[in-house]
Formats: sequence, structure tokens, C-alpha cells
Amino acid sequence: VLWRLARGGGSSRRAVLLLGLCDAGKTLLFARLLTGRYRDTQTSITDSSAVYRVGGDKNINVTLIDLPGHESLRLQFLERFKAAARAIVFVVDSVAFQREVKDVAEFLYQVLVDSTVLKNAPALLIACNKQDVTMAKSAKLIQQQLEKELNTLRVTRSAAPTSLDGSAAGAPAQLGKKGKDFDFSQLPMKVEFVECSARGSKGEEGDADFEGLEKWLAKIA
Repeated sequence: VLWRLARGGGSSRRAVLLLGLCDAGKTLLFARLLTGRYRDTQTSITDSSAVYRVGGDKNINVTLIDLPGHESLRLQFLERFKAAARAIVFVVDSVAFQREVKDVAEFLYQVLVDSTVLKNAPALLIACNKQDVTMAKSAKLIQQQLEKELNTLRVTRSAAPTSLDGSAAGAPAQLGKKGKDFDFSQLPMKVEFVECSARGSKGEEGDADFEGLEKWLAKIA
């Protein structure tokens, strides 16, 4: 039993990783989930972790880990924590999404073809943040655009002669089902989308709007 726990068996994976590009709002979501309060944040250059008690129940908890979103750091931090992931919250800036869609899809692709992530199949939530802003894209549109971009990435990567990340294992795993356009239902993990706002509709003085995220955390805990 101890050996199984040390190897990262399902019951021992208690981490929920917060991933996403810089300025997606991961750190504010992290702070709001833990304290309920608004605070000014800056770009993270290291990880932050804390125990999150589901619904205030001290007996049901997970460890939230906020990982840096900077391009030069995010994969090395994912590498460090991926084996402990019970679930992943991939935070998207719904306002900047149209401009950042290729970068978002690129990072998500790297997560989804990772051999450890594929093997453990942690639950995945795409949190479409900043919904308090009028120009925010809907979760449905974000899902459609991401599926389209991931499908394009899959085609270009499978045509590449060698692995772009230079890994010794050679080419990365195939994403989705061969011969079919990619959609999230083809993945080994359950993928859900939710709209949320870490800032909240009333700004700094009000509460965050992430009931869907809290319900999902309660479900996967």
C-alpha cells in the first residue's frame, strides 16, 4: 500500500493545478478561493500552494497549486507537479482570448499530450475567466475555437519529422481520435467548461463569481 501511495496512486493525488497564460487571472482565483477577498496580484515566478477546504468542510480538502503562466517557466513547473494532479483548472482570459487563442491552444496541447497527464487522466476544467467584462467570449465559443486550434496543431505536429520539445521519447502522443476532427470528448479525462469571474461583477468590493468552479471542486474532491 505504501509503495502504491509513493508511486502516486489515485487516492494519493490530492493536488489541483491552476494553469494558464500570464494575466489569465489564476493568482486572483487562487486567492479568492482561499480567502474570499480581492487582492492585487502580479505575475508569478514561482508556485503557490495551500489547502482548500471544500464547502468549509475540514475533512474534505484538496491542495490548490497556482503555477506560473510565463512561457519560460510554465512547462518546468508542470513537470514538477503533474504526477500529483488529481485535477487541472486551465484558466483562460475570456476578454483577450481571440488575440491569444493560438498561445492558449499551444499550452493546452502540451498539457494534453503529456504522457503522465494522459496516463493519470486528471479531471480538467477550462475556467473561462473575466466574464464580468462586456467583451468576454462565452465558454461555448471558447470551446469551439480551442477544438479548432487543437485540431490544427495536431495535424501540423503529426506531420513534423521530430518532436519539437526535443524529448527522448520521440513524437508526442496522438491527440484525440485519428481520422476525426478533434473534440474534447475524445480525451481520456472528463473535460468541462465553466464561466467565472475572479474579480466579480462589482469589482474589488464585491464577491467573485465562480459558483460553477466551486461546485466542480466539490465534485472532484
